[in-house]
Amino acid sequence: MHLRSLNDLDHSEGTVQLHDASNEGRLILHPTPNPNDPNDPLRWPRWKKHVCFAAVCAFTFLTNYALGGLSPAFYNLSIEFNKTPTETSALLLWVILVLGIFNFFWVPVANYFGKRPVFVFASLLLCVCYLWGAVAQSFQSLLWSNIIAAFAGSSTEALGAAIVNDLYFLHERGHYLSIYMNAISGGNTIGPLICGAVVTSLSWRWHKWMAFIFTAVNFVVVLLFVPETRYDRAELQNLPPASRSSDSIPASTDEEAVTEITDDKIVTTKSKEMPQHPALRGQQVPKKTWRQELSLWSGVPKDENLLTLFIRPFPLIVYPAVIFAFLGYAVSLAWVVSINILNSFVLQAPPYNWKPSINGLINIPGLLGNLFGAWVGGWVVDRYSDWRSKKNGGVFQPETRLHLLWIPAIIVPAGLLAFGYGVAKTLHWTSLFFGYGMVAVGLTAVPVATMTYVSDCYLPVNADALLLVNGLKNIVAFGFLYGVVPWVMEVGYADSFGTQAGIYVLIMLLAVPLILFGQKWRHTTAKWKIIL
Repeated sequence: MHLRSLNDLDHSEGTVQLHDASNEGRLILHPTPNPNDPNDPLRWPRWKKHVCFAAVCAFTFLTNYALGGLSPAFYNLSIEFNKTPTETSALLLWVILVLGIFNFFWVPVANYFGKRPVFVFASLLLCVCYLWGAVAQSFQSLLWSNIIAAFAGSSTEALGAAIVNDLYFLHERGHYLSIYMNAISGGNTIGPLICGAVVTSLSWRWHKWMAFIFTAVNFVVVLLFVPETRYDRAELQNLPPASRSSDSIPASTDEEAVTEITDDKIVTTKSKEMPQHPALRGQQVPKKTWRQELSLWSGVPKDENLLTLFIRPFPLIVYPAVIFAFLGYAVSLAWVVSINILNSFVLQAPPYNWKPSINGLINIPGLLGNLFGAWVGGWVVDRYSDWRSKKNGGVFQPETRLHLLWIPAIIVPAGLLAFGYGVAKTLHWTSLFFGYGMVAVGLTAVPVATMTYVSDCYLPVNADALLLVNGLKNIVAFGFLYGVVPWVMEVGYADSFGTQAGIYVLIMLLAVPLILFGQKWRHTTAKWKIIL
């Protein structure tokens, strides 16, 4: 078995020239689009990229909308099916585990057969499972409909993030990954908000029926408007980068020149200034028709087998960025979901005695927290990293993605303390609402920043690296959440949420050595021959 190092695939080691220091700080595109292939996803028109990306985000949103969104009905479901709070929480606990584990199935399959057939099949299966859940007559039937729906929805966990790297450039990744994370977290906040009103006025079954209708519509959109985004960039990894301006790079058949695009004009660089790469001298590839793009078959890799693709992600766990990203994401997810599981048993029981529709309003601060976190971890970090690269002679260092993590490192623990002590002391409901909103900041800010950091460091194997982050964080979160209800019942809300705050601070402190020594570690780990 031949092992390669990251350096064999990409000599940059994550450090790239993002701005041309000698040309008015002009932005440089990374990765480099193929100038001879209009089918390169990086060269698609903006509208086409956005429609494709929006359909995948909608798929992700609807997965969490119907599965995580059912939480306001847990109190009623526990009464209807005569289940304890711990037993009822299985409707969400097993979903979280399945969403993580089956990343390890879908990503290798998508790398081998393509992302399009995976998304088409999985979105259809999700639709069928929501129909099953809407007509389920027993708790076990409802549970299994959720579990199989989570199997289908797990296809978007890592692949959705990988599609950001397929469609968008380095300087855009944080922004679009923040949108994707809002789709995940938004399902978990908007879903319960709507479900609470639906449960009060109709029944929990109507929540499932609505999810079925929305998912059926999205399946049609995925079928018709999500082409294959998998693209082999092996020959383009070390190609001299093009300058920024537009996402459509015109093909050049001129043997003597390479065409670049700027915001205002086309700049032609002679070959003696920029040596020709074989990919630039190739023949123009014909553009696929819409009918051709609808094909579910795009071929399989000639030099890889499916078994290797299943094994390939696991050695990447030794990379420091991957370890930190999955731990940060795991605690950010677990702490939010613990409040999701517990809040209905707090607010719908004495002394609050709220109806499910009122209980669902706690997700408004959760949604606001998600939006703020995604803005900080995405757009703000993108702008900050861009500014730092200009200050660094145009050189981009991935570690700048981590500098602003001090924001969630302060806000999230404060929110945990506010919620825990609010419940323990039966404080006004605003304490619980503010606490949840503050905790929700971490669910988007931390994974957006850290997963973008992982992509920047390990772009040639980003799908496998993100698979580990998404898969392992759900497994770790499941382990915690499996025992959160008994833990809270035994030690109380104040102690359990105080402990969670302490754990969160410790995990966030792991960013400090990455910021200080990350460049050196990237240089060292890039030489490790661990990639299959």
